[in-house]
Amino acid sequence: MKKKTLLTYTLRTLVFIIGLGFFAFLASLLINLYMINTANTYIYSSPNDTPLLDSSVIIVLGAQVHSNGNPSGILKDRLDTAYAIYKNNSQLKILVSGDHGQKNYDEVNAMKDYLISLGIPTKQIYLDHAGFSTYETMYRAKEIFEINKAIIVTQDYHLKRAVYLANARGIEAYGVKADILSYPNIKYFEAREYLARVKDFCYSLFNPKPTYLGDKIPIMSTDSSLTYDKKVD
Repeated sequence: MKKKTLLTYTLRTLVFIIGLGFFAFLASLLINLYMINTANTYIYSSPNDTPLLDSSVIIVLGAQVHSNGNPSGILKDRLDTAYAIYKNNSQLKILVSGDHGQKNYDEVNAMKDYLISLGIPTKQIYLDHAGFSTYETMYRAKEIFEINKAIIVTQDYHLKRAVYLANARGIEAYGVKADILSYPNIKYFEAREYLARVKDFCYSLFNPKPTYLGDKIPIMSTDSSLTYDKKVD
């Protein structure tokens, strides 16, 4: 009798775990489809197709920087795409947002230096040193930099989540794909993105504060030098 009871309990537990796993998978799939379909309306394949809005800001999302300070291929493509948008619309300001949480790792100054090397004036480039995640970048873009309209630049696999989060924060945001090269780790990035969409969908509902906030730096009325931690020649 005891063995039969134990077997029944084990089977019920197993069915419950399988059912819970199926529900979690279904929920994650629906969240991904919802986020992708919602964001696709606002995404463009070419810098030349980008809708220009008054007071728009180009937001470039950070990615890996090599130990020599040069942007990785994936980050360089984002910066080159931002430049392609900017060069025909030189009134646009650019916010580069990435990880500068450690002294020996600095995405934002590498991004700034690369854009300057392309000929973009420093007065047009603003730095967000605490863009440790896509969610934190969009939260800070709205709350710290007071951005209301944005053109977001990153690769297609990442762009849906970025555009969705920006619009969820109250930013009128459009995305431009920065897929110039092919990326050897793209399958890994896509798999990780599936889970990141679920996480950030929940974040967009509950709005947790980012790692850092700080004083407001309205991008449309503040000098870009206030965001610099290094002297620019």
